[in-house]
Amino acid sequence: MPGEHTEATVSTEATERTEASVSTEESEIDVAADQNGADQHPADQHPADPRPAPPGTAEQGEDAQFYSKGPLRLRGSQVPATTTDQNLLESRGSSNWVHEDPWRVMRIQAEFVEGFGSLAEVGPAVSIFGSARLGAGTQAYADAREIARRLAENGNAIITGGGPGIMEAGNLGATEAGGVSIGLGIELPFESGLNDHVELGVNFRYFFVRKTMFLKYSRGFVVMPGGFGTLDELFEAFTMVQTGKVTSFPIVLFGTRYWQGLVDWMASTLIEAGTISPGDLDLFTLTDDIDEVVATIGPAGTLPHAPAVGRGPEQ
Repeated sequence: MPGEHTEATVSTEATERTEASVSTEESEIDVAADQNGADQHPADQHPADPRPAPPGTAEQGEDAQFYSKGPLRLRGSQVPATTTDQNLLESRGSSNWVHEDPWRVMRIQAEFVEGFGSLAEVGPAVSIFGSARLGAGTQAYADAREIARRLAENGNAIITGGGPGIMEAGNLGATEAGGVSIGLGIELPFESGLNDHVELGVNFRYFFVRKTMFLKYSRGFVVMPGGFGTLDELFEAFTMVQTGKVTSFPIVLFGTRYWQGLVDWMASTLIEAGTISPGDLDLFTLTDDIDEVVATIGPAGTLPHAPAVGRGPEQ
């Protein structure tokens, strides 16, 4: 019948249009995926290691076998000779970086997105900093563990650098109190993986992205004895509070015997030279008393005992 022939023709044409549309969409997805892969420098595209871990290996043992590079875990021939930060800051050699840095910006953006997305809903949190070299058996480790436990009992999530030593103590104390234990790792040539007590872990390639996460998602810092990395975080916080970039942000230095020399140097050399103001020494609390640490930070949901605004420009 003529009507039946017309209906069959229309049906066939509709089917062909639908199949062509699906094919076109699939092609566009494939192209987008290829372009997304091209955003990364070839040296950063390493396949996952297919070899299984030795039988009976604990989680910490598994991490110890791998090199952390952002979200990747590498080992064997896949371990790079340099870190991502080093590649970014290297000024010697070829000028090929002119052609590569615009694509590197996409990776930096991705790290910010990953960090913001992972931490936006953790609630009130306190960051604890300190040396990776002060392990279990040291007084600093025991103090950091107890401070973290007490702060977590007050409703604060605990954020650390996710590594060993004082960082591990902070994460352990948080889990013992039933609090949220967070580790923000960093790609380093001599440390691998997050400690066993991290419940929410994010690995970063770039220090400046990681430091942004510490400041943005913390309501205060507790600074235990530590080395260059600890001092870096400490003076970053001093600068942000002094310049009013963050407000009502308590900074507690724990351990008068360890920190008193630094405080004395700031009180004499820096103030005497006029490079900081006398009031800048009020930006932090120096104590050996865990109760004072807990009181200074306060329970989650309260305003910490800290200057509300900065006292002057950075000098």
